[in-house]
Amino acid sequence: MIRFGTAGWDYKDWWGPVYPATRPRGFDPLAYLSSFFDTIEINSSFYRPPSPATTAAWAKRVRPNSHFKFTVKLWRRFTHERERPWSLDDVGQVTAGVAPLAEHDVLGCLLAQFPWSFKRTPASEEWLDDVVRAFQGFPLTIEVRHASWNDLAFYRSLAERGVGIVNIDQPLFHRSIAPGAQVTSAVGYVRLHGRNYRNWFRDDAEPHERYNYLYTPDELRGWLDRIHEIAEHARDTYVVTNNHYVGQAPANAAMLRKLVGTELVEVPPELWEAYRQQLEPLGIRPRIRAGGTGSTLDLGV
Repeated sequence: MIRFGTAGWDYKDWWGPVYPATRPRGFDPLAYLSSFFDTIEINSSFYRPPSPATTAAWAKRVRPNSHFKFTVKLWRRFTHERERPWSLDDVGQVTAGVAPLAEHDVLGCLLAQFPWSFKRTPASEEWLDDVVRAFQGFPLTIEVRHASWNDLAFYRSLAERGVGIVNIDQPLFHRSIAPGAQVTSAVGYVRLHGRNYRNWFRDDAEPHERYNYLYTPDELRGWLDRIHEIAEHARDTYVVTNNHYVGQAPANAAMLRKLVGTELVEVPPELWEAYRQQLEPLGIRPRIRAGGTGSTLDLGV
């Protein structure tokens, strides 16, 4: 199964282009977005592990979509803060927070995303091995951004341990890993970060500036063969758009879903209005709310 979705759902700049400009009473953005997409990547877990109560509540809020699965970004303590070793308590916090999603059968995988500066060295390989062992109880996928990891032996080592690899679209600079179609576990994963060359490595760039990019249909078509190839070798494939600024991620996720061959693709009416020029030519339609103003189902109550 191929699940399309976005990285995150809680952005201030989505009110208007994705959600209603004025929040209706009882409106639940997570439940609402999960009625359009079959996956959402939890990004807040990168900054701190979520509590078990929080993830249990998230699992209940997406229950109406029986196909839905979360992917969960691993706490940066394990990927970006490598100056000192992490502790068993750190592992326990992550494990406790992720467990309710697994118990409710809405966990797709745990995503360990390493930065471009994480280059393939003996020390880095040792760190990565420790992370894999720490979270071997969950389906785990690894994202590396430096081309030094693009090696058959590395992919084989992941496959031997049942760890997935993330295929990414990113601005390509010297020694940046290029798009691929690698599968090393039952989980296939694609992440599209945008191609904002100007701001990607700019030190003073705000996070939204790095991910401010809208893919054209032709740019997305360049990924279709890779997505199909990944899906042929994986049990579950996750295609996540991370170009979240002003709703560009859900627009591109819907476009990919349509381009890959899904017959009926509907989007929030606000998203359709904001990106009508890109969505309408592909046959993507706005979902009309019951009564014209919304219903409990449409509003995600």
